[in-house]
Amino acid sequence: MKKHWRDMSILLGAIGIANIGEWIYMIALHLLIFQETGSVLAVTAIYMLRPAAALLTNSWSGSLIDRLNQRNVMISLDITRAILIACIPFALFSGHLLILYVMVFLIQMAQAMFHPASMVYMTGLIPAGNRKRFNAIRSLLQSGGFLLGPAVAGLLFLIGTPVFSMYVNAICLFISALLTLCLPILSRSAESQKGFSLSMLMEDAKLVLRFSLTSRQVMAVYLLFSAAMTVLPTAIDSLETAFAKEVLMLTNTEYGLLVSMAGAGIILGACLNSVIVERLPVSIMLGVGSLFVAFGYLIYAFSSTLLVAAVGFFVLAFFLAFANTGFMTFYQTNIPVEVMGRVTSFYALCEAILTIGMTGISGGVAHVLSIRTSVITGCICMLLVCLFLCFVIFRPLTDKKIVRLT
Repeated sequence: MKKHWRDMSILLGAIGIANIGEWIYMIALHLLIFQETGSVLAVTAIYMLRPAAALLTNSWSGSLIDRLNQRNVMISLDITRAILIACIPFALFSGHLLILYVMVFLIQMAQAMFHPASMVYMTGLIPAGNRKRFNAIRSLLQSGGFLLGPAVAGLLFLIGTPVFSMYVNAICLFISALLTLCLPILSRSAESQKGFSLSMLMEDAKLVLRFSLTSRQVMAVYLLFSAAMTVLPTAIDSLETAFAKEVLMLTNTEYGLLVSMAGAGIILGACLNSVIVERLPVSIMLGVGSLFVAFGYLIYAFSSTLLVAAVGFFVLAFFLAFANTGFMTFYQTNIPVEVMGRVTSFYALCEAILTIGMTGISGGVAHVLSIRTSVITGCICMLLVCLFLCFVIFRPLTDKKIVRLT
């Protein structure tokens, strides 16, 4: 039992350090590019690299992850990202912006591979009875990174430069790799000896399809949660700044206060979630948590003052930790670890395509009609998806493989 908690603590430490470092990296990267180019478009292009990298990577990475040593994959990806991030200032100051974008694209590819690899490893490492607690603490660490990352970045800018912050992030990733090295190696897949080929990818695609058809209720929950908590929020959030400045007519200070309310909601929600997580059924956290996140977005969409918008931001951020913890536990319990990498990667590919499409549609509606119309439409769609998600979660079980957690 002590060994389990030791391993969980090391893994949480690695996740927490890497998460703070990622926030430092993103803020420093945006500042460096803007300082060197003076172009908002050059900064905006960075946001397009993440879904583009996911599209290129997730079609094949799951097949490798399920067959390789996931711990070593995580270590390799941490070190790769650290080296690439440490080299970014040299590429930027050389004046070759294309080289910089290639390096950032490779970093995002590594990040796209890291998520399913860490998901598979965490599921295999953490005993089923400890997963709710682990996921709650993990959510708290991620929430802390949301606030600590920018705060640490600001402090580093005071004592150094954005370049110095890049090197700090590289060090964080090296530390994360060293901590992961202290974790045990889990048993390898029986398929690990197979060579990587196009026929193998086709077989894996058929395997994911068969699993999806035999576990319809599980995958329905996955797809609905992904649509409600990733695809639609990304489309809505892409208009956040324009909504705050042009619709609510907020000053920069007021906009900063609005974002701070979201940060406060995230921290308080994650703290409460980590305290009462053992008393809440996973179905309640997943269904009701998602529903209240949608209500928070809806309050924000119909707001006309800073106070009402701040209430909406606080509500959606507060319940996000409950929804994410519930989903992670549900997913880890109902997806076999032997195929988790392939299932996660395949659906992450679908998620990336939908995210790009919905973000484009959201921007188009805002341009043709109005920003508020686009935001309200997106929030209503989110609420409808969340209601359907609750219906799927709480209806009588039709999928024999699904595990109803309490």
